[in-house]
Amino acid sequence: MTPLVAAAVLLAAVTHASWNAIAHQITDKLVGFTLISGGGVLIGLALVPFTAFPAAGAWPYLVVSGVIHVAYYLLLMRSFKLGDFGQAYPIARGTAPLIVTALAAAFAHEVPNGWAAAGICLSCTGLAGVALWGMRGRRPNWAAIIAALATGVTIAAYTVVDGLGVRASGTALGYIGWLMVVEGLAVPVYAYSRMGGELLSAVRPFAVLGFGGAALSVLAYGLVLWAQTKADLAPVSALRESSIIVGAAIGAIFFKERFGAPRIAAAVLLVAGIGLMLRAG
Repeated sequence: MTPLVAAAVLLAAVTHASWNAIAHQITDKLVGFTLISGGGVLIGLALVPFTAFPAAGAWPYLVVSGVIHVAYYLLLMRSFKLGDFGQAYPIARGTAPLIVTALAAAFAHEVPNGWAAAGICLSCTGLAGVALWGMRGRRPNWAAIIAALATGVTIAAYTVVDGLGVRASGTALGYIGWLMVVEGLAVPVYAYSRMGGELLSAVRPFAVLGFGGAALSVLAYGLVLWAQTKADLAPVSALRESSIIVGAAIGAIFFKERFGAPRIAAAVLLVAGIGLMLRAG
């Protein structure tokens, strides 16, 4: 992994944590994700006329990814509804990198070398520390934890599917544009089936906030997809989940959730892991 790729993924981490915080901020989660998904469709439709059309080999991945992303959105809405942002977000994101490492080895034949494996493990240790700190001093909310863990499984699944798909597509921009179109319609359609004519009045007060979240979401994943054409899937996944530290900081600043020394220690471990992954590149 080169410094340029690492910088792109770190920027993706910041933008990813930011759009998740926006989604959490909108009280009605279905309304929030309708705006973010619907905004992603509009951005995708604006992109595709100006980008290359993905190669035929990428389309099975695009369709499967679209299905997985719908499950991801539904589970993420559920975990945000049941748990605090500072708990749900770290658990959901922190479970993904190790699963991605196993899936990438099985399906992409990418087995990390010693430096990369050490960096991934060290980073995951830091990410797990943030997740555990979010659960401190309270009775476990198992429904929220299970929803967040299931969300992490879907994250790992779409990470590998999209990593293979974008490499087969020949165009990272074209792939992200069409992915937004393929995946983004399901949540607004579901919201309309639930709310009918009331949907428009429900989304109107949050339109600017929601579409801002959509723009950040597309930027975040576009950067990750580009990075996956330049580096192995597992290190990119582990580095992207540094968004957990950003999410913890957002939770402390905007949601009045304590950051604390354990999260600082987790951040140090994460930075050390990033250093090892760069050393591997």
